[in-house]
Amino acid sequence: MAKGKKTKPAKSKTITLKEAENCVELTLEGVRRLKLGFKELAAVPKCIQKLCEMDELDLSRNLIAKVPDFIGNFMKIRVLDLHSNYLEELPVTIGRLQTLLVLNLCNNRLTSLPSEIGLLKNLQTLNLGINQLESLPSSISALKDLRHIGLSDNRFTRVPGCLRKLSNLERINLDRNPIATEEVPSNVSLMMAERLYLVRELDLCEDCLNKCQTERKKVEDVENRKKTLLGIPNLVTQEDREM
Repeated sequence: MAKGKKTKPAKSKTITLKEAENCVELTLEGVRRLKLGFKELAAVPKCIQKLCEMDELDLSRNLIAKVPDFIGNFMKIRVLDLHSNYLEELPVTIGRLQTLLVLNLCNNRLTSLPSEIGLLKNLQTLNLGINQLESLPSSISALKDLRHIGLSDNRFTRVPGCLRKLSNLERINLDRNPIATEEVPSNVSLMMAERLYLVRELDLCEDCLNKCQTERKKVEDVENRKKTLLGIPNLVTQEDREM
């Protein structure tokens, strides 16, 4: 949990179905968005079950301590924003959100995730920053479309091994975790996917090829030192180098 986070206020609000309907936005692209952020809600309103056809649901910056099981009824949802609440766990019904592309759980009190999160087969962005996580469920490795994962400000002591199996992963943010990094330049291993690209050597001029090979060697050297010192698996494997 982030330092200085305020104690949960005693006062909270509720909303009616009519009020919730007034918070629905329809974009020019036809996206239906239910915006209930910053409403001082202590619980997810039961009435929004009647609005489960939404494409996006924003419940961020409230006082919510629990996500109800009926969240699984939002079968068409593509964006679920729950950042800056007081969540300590997620229901297993989260796994029903098969169309979900973005899940924002940043700035909560999560200590673990249900294995059902691995059922979100279309998920592309997962933000888990500013929580109390020490590990990730192995089912995360099933999120083959995942591009971005935020894990900053948690309690990880090593890079989660399940991330190595995510071939489409472009960015990992593990800033401000208690991962030992002696003699390892800041952010080098975490930004590898942004610095290394798959190209054919014949498509590069000699200078560019030399530069790419030099940068790649630097990253591999850092990872090898980390593996030797800390036993942390390389994020760039032999299989990756052969692709």
